[in-house]
Amino acid sequence: MGLVLCLASAAGFGAMAIFGKLAYSAGVSPGALLLVRFTLAAVLLVILLLARPSLRRVKPDPRAAAAGRTPASRGRVLAIALGLGAVGYASQASLYFAALQRMDASLLSLILYTYPILVTIAAVLLGRDRLTPARGVALAAASGGTLLVLLGAGAVSFDPLGALLGFGSALVYTTYILISDTIVHRLSPVLLSTLVMAGAAGTLAIRAALAGGVDLSFGPAGWFWLACTAIVSTVAAMLAFFAGLERTGPSTAAILSTFEPVVTTALAALILSESLTTLQLTGGALVLASAAVLQIRRNHTRPGRKAPVEQASTGMPANPAERVGAHSAE
Repeated sequence: MGLVLCLASAAGFGAMAIFGKLAYSAGVSPGALLLVRFTLAAVLLVILLLARPSLRRVKPDPRAAAAGRTPASRGRVLAIALGLGAVGYASQASLYFAALQRMDASLLSLILYTYPILVTIAAVLLGRDRLTPARGVALAAASGGTLLVLLGAGAVSFDPLGALLGFGSALVYTTYILISDTIVHRLSPVLLSTLVMAGAAGTLAIRAALAGGVDLSFGPAGWFWLACTAIVSTVAAMLAFFAGLERTGPSTAAILSTFEPVVTTALAALILSESLTTLQLTGGALVLASAAVLQIRRNHTRPGRKAPVEQASTGMPANPAERVGAHSAE
């Protein structure tokens, strides 16, 4: 189920570029898109929390108990979640759209999708994941497939500052995923997503106020595409991502997220009349193959012991001799 949730999240996020282009054509500015997206998403998630009070609970910390550490307080967990949105998600989105103004989307996407490699390396160095042969093959296939999908788009221009902004976006998203993994087991996906969206909306609202506001005078078509961005590519995608991250761990979630540009390319062909090349189709097949490798590995290891992806979700390796250094950062 964790793999399916991660792929569904990638599909939702992949559709966001299409919704964004359609919103831009309807007169929506990037600043208005970001502010409305996060604000509307936060409102929808708050309504869901009000309807389901059970989703508001902060859970005990099994990782801290297993490691003999004092668990983080409820207030600290909630503050980290808000910070993920106010600092992490708002910064990542802002860097991405600033880069998008300076360079082609295909090259920017390629730079952004260095983050699965960065997440895997960081998680291994932190002792929170192990680079198993299956995961290494999946990472190589997913990264290679993404490269083929994006390079199949044709010639692209290069802007040094735009590339720097894009890589900064990848670094911020890497940190965001790793920090999310330290609290995802304490909060329900709905509560965590609500706090992240509220934090991002707050930051963007303050920024808009300091800049003199944003133009919201666009027509119904613009609001429709903004609603699609908030509901499909933010609320649904975010919930699926956190639920998948909790079940798979940061490395697997990051690897499966490379399915996003495949979805973007396919939707662009269907909706924006952009053609798919043989190179892009080959890349898409490689990304899907990486998901299959992970699923096969998980099924083969389940009968005797936890699969590596399941070990990652608990933060503790199955072998007691390997538990030194496996503590999650708080």
